Amino acid sequence: MSMLAEAPPRYLSVQGRGTITLPADIRRRYQLDEPGAQIQITEREGGVIELRPALPMLVSQQWFWTKSWQNAEREVDEYVGEGAIKVYDDAAAMFSYLDELP
Repeated sequence: MSMLAEAPPRYLSVQGRGTITLPADIRRRYQLDEPGAQIQITEREGGVIELRPALPMLVSQQWFWTKSWQNAEREVDEYVGEGAIKVYDDAAAMFSYLDELP
């Protein structure tokens, strides 16, 4: 996600049972419209209430978010960005290339 310049403050109405509605653009930006999305709330000194998006993660997908896997993802992104990749017309051509490697 890109860093956003500090936006001007917005005001949300607090409803009868303490509910607020986040603006649609913010919900979309932080994927808070996804099933199971939550908001973490932290009370800070000076009357500051901090809200942070908290998205649930399926146990079956936790491996993808490990530090080592994310480092490997970044490494691949760098190779792709530099054009240091090979593209093949079909799987047979790719396997042929791999078979020829030492």
